[in-house]
Amino acid sequence: MFKPIRVILCALIFLAGCATTPTPTPEAVSPSASGGAASLNWSAPGFEQKSLAPAAKTNAAFIVRTNLPPAALPKPAPAPVVTWTALKRWAAEHKVSAPHFLSGTPVTTYAVSSAYGVMVLAIGSREAAWNGAEINLGFEPQFIDGEIFLHGLDLQKNLEPLLCEPPLKFGTNRVIVIDPGHGGVNSGTHSILDARLEKEFTLDWAKRLAPLLETNGWTVFLTRTNDTDVSLSNRVAFAESHHADLFVSLHFNSAAPDTSQSGLETYCLTPAGMPSTLTRGYADIWSENLPNNHFDAQNLQLAVRLHGTLQRALGTEDRGVRRARFMGVLAGQKRPAILIEGGFLSNPREAALIENPGYRQKLAEAVANALK
Repeated sequence: MFKPIRVILCALIFLAGCATTPTPTPEAVSPSASGGAASLNWSAPGFEQKSLAPAAKTNAAFIVRTNLPPAALPKPAPAPVVTWTALKRWAAEHKVSAPHFLSGTPVTTYAVSSAYGVMVLAIGSREAAWNGAEINLGFEPQFIDGEIFLHGLDLQKNLEPLLCEPPLKFGTNRVIVIDPGHGGVNSGTHSILDARLEKEFTLDWAKRLAPLLETNGWTVFLTRTNDTDVSLSNRVAFAESHHADLFVSLHFNSAAPDTSQSGLETYCLTPAGMPSTLTRGYADIWSENLPNNHFDAQNLQLAVRLHGTLQRALGTEDRGVRRARFMGVLAGQKRPAILIEGGFLSNPREAALIENPGYRQKLAEAVANALK
């Protein structure tokens, strides 16, 4: 599988810009389509994607002066539908660097940058890199008539939050809910080495993390503090009842019986209209708009912040920031929420690391450092 980070990582230090990836919509191309230029329906009838241009603003002074009910206020003209956009044009409109060619092999890669970092993308691949860490786009960038085209949803949901918006900041009186995955009869996966259970390791990780976050000024609540089975809906309700500003769920991975897969994954909810990176056999309804989708931009910012910090601290394989909508512990959240898979218990080398208390302490310290 193509890893843009490995191909052009050295080039990142010379850049400063912003970029994206185009993708067919469900109406334009089916999820199984190849994504080639010939298969794209560029007009995409029926697609209700908002324009990439800045939305028209209502005159607030006019609202106060006339004191009319909302239904009587003049409405701005509907913005034109934009499905695919030339990256060069988008970059100019958003005042970020023009696409910069990096390499033609093994695939064609470009970079765009802004004051916040560098995005590297590859033609025909959903894998991209943000400041050296892998992320996953919704759709594959296309090269058409000498121009790079990206899908509007990737521009709005992946590129703009990272390249065009300030990084996520935390104010005072901050509340975070840490969710140790599994518990009780829901044991999660198990270590290939000695069958020790995931639920044990996630709880230990959370207990190590809580005092570190408190030192950094967070008020911390854990969805469980012992070996108790807590339903996904109750974990969501717990965060709501504690008025959490952030929600972070801690897990460990498994690819059993495959023992070779390894590395770090971080998940946030898939934006409406976009295919997920992972489905695990669940229905992936592109049109579904879930409560947590209100925080799409903050979810991504939080995910890349924690993922990048963990990756640098641990040095494990980078499996990227990914999107999924079947994770109920994220879907119903009314706050930025992510899920971290801290390594593979099905991999003997990583299982040995995860079973080491010192390694779990490193995991905790990395998360705490990302949230300072």
